[in-house]
Amino acid sequence: MKNLSVILVAFALFFGTNISTAAVVVEKDNAKVSISQEIASLLQNPEINLQADIKADVTFTINTEHEIVVLTVDTENEIVERFIKSRLNYEQLENNLTPGKEYKVPVRMTA
Repeated sequence: MKNLSVILVAFALFFGTNISTAAVVVEKDNAKVSISQEIASLLQNPEINLQADIKADVTFTINTEHEIVVLTVDTENEIVERFIKSRLNYEQLENNLTPGKEYKVPVRMTA
């Protein structure tokens, strides 16, 4: 009987530790997805015709008014670069990012 109670306590501790650890990981993943989703929504419905899929790396920062300031758009297509800058510059994100810190987001536009 003594061994059974020790096993039950050990199982409860193990199970409780795993649940609390899993909850922390989920919160971090949701924050990353949320920023990507916000940027994707700002770039929806482009009014440009693309001949092929284009990838770009967007480097931006957040100013003191919590607005996006695009620093660079690493792509060979100048039209896509202008489109991304015009859609993202001075837009506000719902996520509170650190002002002054640089962020890099990959963007893929499909034809």
